[in-house]
Amino acid sequence: MKQLGNLMDRIIARINVNLREFQFDAEPLVRRTIPLGRLVKFYAFYGISPRQGFHFRIFRSSLSGSYFLGRCTVDHAVVYKSDIRGDELKAKGDRFHFQGAEIPVCDDENIRIKDACLIKTLVHCYTHDPEILEEFLIQNTVSMHYANIHGSPVEGCFIGPFATVDLTTIHDSVIGAFSYVQAGELSHQNIEPGTVWVHAKDAFDFRYIFSNNVLEKYISLEPGASPRGIFIDFIRDRKMDFQKIFDVVNLKAPISIPRGASLNRYAVVKGDSVIGENVLVAQRACLENAWLGKGANAQENCYIINSRLEGNNVTAHGGKIIHARLGKNVFVGFNAFLRGTPESPLEIGDRCIVMPHTIIDLDEPLKIPEDYVVWGYIRNADDLKTHAASVKRLSRVKKSLTLGAMRFQGSGAGFIEAFKHRIEHILAANGAFFDGKQNKGHAQMGQDLTFNIIHPYGKGPQKGLYPTMDIRP
Repeated sequence: MKQLGNLMDRIIARINVNLREFQFDAEPLVRRTIPLGRLVKFYAFYGISPRQGFHFRIFRSSLSGSYFLGRCTVDHAVVYKSDIRGDELKAKGDRFHFQGAEIPVCDDENIRIKDACLIKTLVHCYTHDPEILEEFLIQNTVSMHYANIHGSPVEGCFIGPFATVDLTTIHDSVIGAFSYVQAGELSHQNIEPGTVWVHAKDAFDFRYIFSNNVLEKYISLEPGASPRGIFIDFIRDRKMDFQKIFDVVNLKAPISIPRGASLNRYAVVKGDSVIGENVLVAQRACLENAWLGKGANAQENCYIINSRLEGNNVTAHGGKIIHARLGKNVFVGFNAFLRGTPESPLEIGDRCIVMPHTIIDLDEPLKIPEDYVVWGYIRNADDLKTHAASVKRLSRVKKSLTLGAMRFQGSGAGFIEAFKHRIEHILAANGAFFDGKQNKGHAQMGQDLTFNIIHPYGKGPQKGLYPTMDIRP
């Protein structure tokens, strides 16, 4: 255990140096959250597929309970119950398109996690930084519970619980709890907790900040204590469902899986659940009395409970949908929390866009019309008036729009078009449009996955560390 303690000291020291301008101290946040003794209790596992490149290297690191796919290198790091998903890595010879330029990829892309501590974090590959096409680097960084690092190289950063950095290269910055940032590039910034910021240079800027009262209720983080709030309680209440699937080596699929669909071995399915053709259910997703229509997907850390999704729906990483009915082509963004009740159900019309980190927690029934964009904190129909706008209305904005606490500047049409383009890309990448022969995506390729497990040292000075390994095809 001594060497594991030294590794944590190394990581904390490097993060604190990078964030010294903010007088930031990672020590009380990291030490309290993951006592070192817990890191010997779980196995790590990795998936291999004949369709995807694979090369997994470990050096002086702890990987307790984590999942790896694709080309990954872990060096002097602690990766605790995290998903490192490398199934969209660029390959040597690919052409990367950036602002009208076509840049050749000179080597296979690799995810490298170095001198970092990732706690229950989702990492999704494919860096969009044209300066580092061949390496997706996460270095000198702490990422807390249920954060998302999505196509975003990070160096010298602290990412709070349930925060998301999306398609953004970030240096020496603090991203507060439940903040969502998609801004291209960020350096030496301290992002306030509860900030939702979508920015495209010279095109548009969307901002919304949750009130402190809302954040205190749903998710908060204080030095010397673990994260707390409704989000944490919601996941903790369902913890044992996941414990069961990790305790069993060979597990039969609990429901029938139709043509073109994929149900991950490490997903939870309960009750009367149905998945249609071309549906993707990722690892650590949870379905309970859920109905997923053709082409829908439930990505990592999603919960779909007592709900019906009509088809071609995207539920992005960490999205939660409870007692709801969603029409076709509905997008639910990262870490969105949509909770109806049997007495107050939620209904969302076709082609709606639920912005990342939206909270809909109802105290009365609510129906959202089709073709709407929704954001912020919503409890009832009155809240919806200042936390939603029709796609048509937003598309007409040419300079600015203020609606409640939301501030928008730039081209509304460009904003809507960017979202529609991304949703179409996600559906295609996940295999929603597979016709039996063409347009394969993750739902079809995920059928080929097999899993291998590895354990750390159980005793001695290296207790909790994993042996140095280089695993190749």
